[in-house]
Amino acid sequence: MSRKLLAACVILASALPLAAQNGTKNGEWRAYAGEPGSTKYSPLDQINKDNAKTLRIAWRYKTDNLGPRPDFNMEATPLMVNGVLYTQAGTRRAVVALDPGTGEQLWMWRMDEGKRGNSAPRQGSGRGVAYWTDGRGDERIYTVTPGYQLVALNAKTGVPISTFGVKGVVDLKQNDDQVMDIDTADIGLNSGPVVGNNTVVVGAAHLPGTAPRSKTNVKGYVRGFDVRTGKRLWIFHTIPQPGEFGNDTWLNDSWSYTGNAGNWAPITIDEELNRVYLTIESGTGDYYGGHRPGNNLFTDSIVALDLTSGKRYWYFQMVHHDIWDWDVPNPAILMNITVDGKPIKAVAVPSKQAYLYTFDRVTGEPVWPIVETPVPKGKVQGEWYSPTQPIPSKPAPYDRQGFREEDLLDWTPEIKAEALRVLNLYKTGPTAFEPPAARGEDGKAGSLQMPGNNGGSNWEGGCFDPETGMLYIWSSTQYNRRSLVPGDPSRTDMMMVDGGGGGEAGPAPAGDNAGGGRAGGGGRGGGGAAAAGGGRGAGAPDAAAGGGARGGGGAAAGGAAQAAPTTAFGFQIVKPPYGRITAINMNTGDHVWMKPIGSTPDNIKNNPMLKGVDIPAYIGRPGRLGTMVTKTLLWAGERGPLNNVNGQQVSFFRSYDKMTGEIVSEMPIPANTTNIPITYMFNGKQYIVIAVAAAGHPAELLALSLP
Repeated sequence: MSRKLLAACVILASALPLAAQNGTKNGEWRAYAGEPGSTKYSPLDQINKDNAKTLRIAWRYKTDNLGPRPDFNMEATPLMVNGVLYTQAGTRRAVVALDPGTGEQLWMWRMDEGKRGNSAPRQGSGRGVAYWTDGRGDERIYTVTPGYQLVALNAKTGVPISTFGVKGVVDLKQNDDQVMDIDTADIGLNSGPVVGNNTVVVGAAHLPGTAPRSKTNVKGYVRGFDVRTGKRLWIFHTIPQPGEFGNDTWLNDSWSYTGNAGNWAPITIDEELNRVYLTIESGTGDYYGGHRPGNNLFTDSIVALDLTSGKRYWYFQMVHHDIWDWDVPNPAILMNITVDGKPIKAVAVPSKQAYLYTFDRVTGEPVWPIVETPVPKGKVQGEWYSPTQPIPSKPAPYDRQGFREEDLLDWTPEIKAEALRVLNLYKTGPTAFEPPAARGEDGKAGSLQMPGNNGGSNWEGGCFDPETGMLYIWSSTQYNRRSLVPGDPSRTDMMMVDGGGGGEAGPAPAGDNAGGGRAGGGGRGGGGAAAAGGGRGAGAPDAAAGGGARGGGGAAAGGAAQAAPTTAFGFQIVKPPYGRITAINMNTGDHVWMKPIGSTPDNIKNNPMLKGVDIPAYIGRPGRLGTMVTKTLLWAGERGPLNNVNGQQVSFFRSYDKMTGEIVSEMPIPANTTNIPITYMFNGKQYIVIAVAAAGHPAELLALSLP
């Protein structure tokens, strides 16, 4: 082949968009994020700016009886393939097939895992399933159970595929290059498996590590399996073993006992490049890493692997030696962009710390420089500190980082004075990488962390419009108290644990929307909301801030740190917005617009302290919120306490102008949106399907359509 012809082929290849860049096809929603590249984009436009205000509820599917107790936080995102809608549902994490036009149940599959399921670290309805077909009639649905088993189901009948694994099941606690208890090992998964080029990829999740029972834990290795047989094809050691690249970043043999480092976020695949992009969490101990000195590869990294063999192509560590619980929570997003006239097959990774890390997905080179920058060093006993952290030069952070006096809430002079008093009780700084402080350090009650351990961004990630090159990213403006205390030897072998009380500060006085679920505020994996109590794994979304440390191993939260407030008269000490969407032009790296997402809660509008104060109608609401983008509109719900409208408690589902962020339509719905919205075309009609739930309102699916 001549050099000219070769060059022409290279130019043509770079000009051709990957399938992942076009979003969904044929009116379907075939993967968790629409397609394997995680764009959450659909070109459908039957529902558009001109008629979005006329949306109505077409059908409802209730999940109350799909488990021993109702689910109040359904995070599952359905698929719609070949005229059937598939989803996980209920606290047993059943898999159901529904008629996409009526919501009629076609089949249901469930597994009662007994002690194994009851002991699982990640319970609840899960976040979704995966679909595969050979194109010749073999169609399958893949799901991961709470007890960490991979199951292949016949997509037409719901019956397990007998030739896959053992009678349709691969036990994920086996053949994992480590020994663990089948029933009680701290490993599971909320996110669904992903499928590409005849490989099923499965990640791992664990209990949050605010106060771990031990510095030793199960490792969250990632594996690829043959889509037909369930045979293990490869395993990626997220904590490298002796002789493997990166093992030397675990000093003092800490690789040998440290665990976690799973990929609990949804996973992204590029089928054309035959690559899978992992986004990996931190090691054991969310806020104390003295037992795992070193930079700790491959924690807090994006890693590109060969989809068939598991061979590593490249990696980038976004946080060295994480002591903020800033594990990568969301799927990488594939995009084709043009920067300074150069076409780039890119991958972008949102983060809890509100940086967007953007790379050439073929080579791993940053699209814009990411600079190793000196960061503050803390004083906690026995801790190992990285002297630098990689800071993206572009795009700018899309949410608030650190604390500055000008950011304090100033609705009234009294609130501003109290916010300043509260701020001065803690160690703070103007950057995202202010280190956690010990209780009593420099006479303070601890430190305040902004963004908090839930972000910034979390598992919902962002969405990308391939037609305009715009990325839309949801984020919360919330902060946490960090107050490290010595571990109680009768409860943990950790030298230090976080005793700061866990939960993030919300925008309003606590107690708005408490419900069932594990109490606490751990940010990793998002299993259940902070709550006053109730059933394990069935937490109501957007419960009151606060709660004790999850993980159960350390000193109990309390004492001076608990006595020190983190709010000003129950309000966050910082100004709104508390929930926002930022639009970023990915061809330039520039922010285009930012808008608060979520109306001002009633308990702020009606607060007697704010009588006569002009409070904006939309201050944004914190929490976890999925977005979806179509040819004409951006879509999102809202979280937080329900609104009282004409005597009824409602939430809202809205559409936004993609270029300005202005609200186009606002539809009242019976509870908060808790999953990623999807859209599809069925029998000539476009539908949007969302999951909704709230305290006292068990989870259900709503299908929306035009009249």
